[in-house]
Amino acid sequence: MKRPERPAAQPAQKPPSRDEQRPVAPIASREPRPPSSPKPKAVRAARTAERVKQRYERAEVRRFTRHSRRRRIGWLTVLAILGMTAALIAVAVFSPILALREIRIEGTTRLDPTVVTEAVSGQLGTPLALLDERRLRDELGQFTGIRSYVTELVPPGTLVIHIVERTPLGVVVTPSGFDVVDAAGVVLETAPVRPDALPLLQVDESGAEGAGFAAMVEVLIALPPDVLAQVESIGARTRDDVTLTLAGSDQRVVWGSATDSDRKADILAALLSRFAAAGPGEYDVSAPGSAVFRR
Repeated sequence: MKRPERPAAQPAQKPPSRDEQRPVAPIASREPRPPSSPKPKAVRAARTAERVKQRYERAEVRRFTRHSRRRRIGWLTVLAILGMTAALIAVAVFSPILALREIRIEGTTRLDPTVVTEAVSGQLGTPLALLDERRLRDELGQFTGIRSYVTELVPPGTLVIHIVERTPLGVVVTPSGFDVVDAAGVVLETAPVRPDALPLLQVDESGAEGAGFAAMVEVLIALPPDVLAQVESIGARTRDDVTLTLAGSDQRVVWGSATDSDRKADILAALLSRFAAAGPGEYDVSAPGSAVFRR
């Protein structure tokens, strides 16, 4: 009996290596890669810039808020000052605390201060800031002896009036008596008899408006007080023919022009000191360089 044939032995196969056992990945199709993320340095720089920006914005907000607060405080301060000023003005104008309670008159010698005070007392009780200057001027204007005046307010309630009186210069004869006038020709008073110690002014029909009156005034003002006291009368029709008569003697003075009156007054004073007791005569000072006394 035949034994069945065994198949021929196959050569032993070598076991596959690890590389051969590793599955081979299929080859994928290549696609464009997405952009890579920013580098760490760029990220840090961006974050730093963001923080700086936020700090700057917060600083700007604080600065604007501080500026607005200061401006608001400034306006409130100004309004407060204006309010206080308005309140003080209202107190000064309307408050009876600063009302007129006393009137003082200073500088009068010929005028009676009591009479002047009574004339302007109508504004007593009026606040000092509301005193009527025009009314006061009209009330003082009735006194011809007042040449000028200055008012002074002394809180809380005093009005001081400093008066400058007119100075009598001479006497003018009128049908009603003797008018006492000053250098401007203002009549200060009228007396039935001639006042003492004032020279008689011999004026023409022009009166105080004429050139003769102005010349006489210029001469009398230039005379020293001791010489002026000796003048009995003075006359002039023009500026160039002034003459004087002296009291208590038969002496007269030919003055001539009113020009250079100050120098002529000094020369006349020197001549009077020598010839006052020389009897009747005439002093001629019309030419100051050759002034003489003629008996």
